[in-house]
Amino acid sequence: MNRPWVASLVIFVAFVSIWHALTSIGGSETAVDPEYAKLMGQTVGVTTGSSIPGPMAVARRAMELGSRAFDSSNPNNLGIFWHLYYSLGRVFLGYALAVVVAVPLGFGIGLMPWLYQALNPFIQVLKPISPLAWMPLALYALKDSATAAIFIIFICSLWPLLINTAAGAAGVRQDWLNVAKVLGLKTSTKVLRIVFPAAVPMILTGMRISIGIAWFVIVAAEMVVGQNGIGYFIWNEWNNLQLSSMIVAIGLIGIIGFVLDQALAWVGQKLSFKE
Repeated sequence: MNRPWVASLVIFVAFVSIWHALTSIGGSETAVDPEYAKLMGQTVGVTTGSSIPGPMAVARRAMELGSRAFDSSNPNNLGIFWHLYYSLGRVFLGYALAVVVAVPLGFGIGLMPWLYQALNPFIQVLKPISPLAWMPLALYALKDSATAAIFIIFICSLWPLLINTAAGAAGVRQDWLNVAKVLGLKTSTKVLRIVFPAAVPMILTGMRISIGIAWFVIVAAEMVVGQNGIGYFIWNEWNNLQLSSMIVAIGLIGIIGFVLDQALAWVGQKLSFKE
C-alpha cells in the first residue's frame, strides 16, 4: 500500500535533523536586556546576526507567540493572530473584488471574439507589471496604506482569474453550443446552464493561482507600508533581530497558503462539471 504521508514525514524529520545539525555547529543566542525584552514582549534571547536559530529555539518561540497570539492590549505589539487576521482580511477583500470583475469580464472575452481583440493589447501590457510597482501610485491616490494594499491584491489576483475564465468560456465544446442554438435557449440560460458549468475547472484553476499570488504579495506589501499584518510582523522582528519569530511567521505563511489552495481544490472537486 502506498503511503505518501510516510515519505513526507521522513523528509520532514530529515530536514529538521539537518537543520539542527547545521545550527549546532557554532553560534548561540545572546541574552537581551530584561527591560528591552519586556518592552518587546520577548522572553527568550535575541539570536545574533551570525547564527540561525535551531529547531528547538524556533519551537520555543512558536509556543511563546502562541501563548499570546490573541493579545491586543498593546497596539504596537499585537499577538500574531491579529497580524494574520489583518493580512487575510486584506487578501480576501482584494481577491473578492478581483473575482467580481474578472469572472463576468472573462466570460465576455471568451464568448465575444471582438471584445477579446479589443482588450487583449491592454491585458498583455498591464499583466507583466509587478503589483508592487503600483504601490506608490496607489498610496498617492488612495491616501491609506491598508486600502492601497487591498488594491495591490486586486491587481495581482485579476489577471490569472481573467485569463483562465476567458479560456474556459472559449473552450466549451461546440456541439453543446449547437444544441443550445437548436433548442433556442436565451443567452443568459446558455451561459448559466452550459458555459459556466463547463468553464468551472478553468475558473477554479485561475482562483487557485490568484490566491497563491495574493497571499505572497500581501506579505511584501505589508513590509513596505504596513502598520500591521504578517509582513509587517516579519519586518518588525527582523529589526529586533528576532530570527526565531521570523521563521515561525514564515512557517505560518506557508501553512496558510497550503490551506487556502487545498480549500479551493476541494471546492473545485465539488463543482467540477461531469460530462
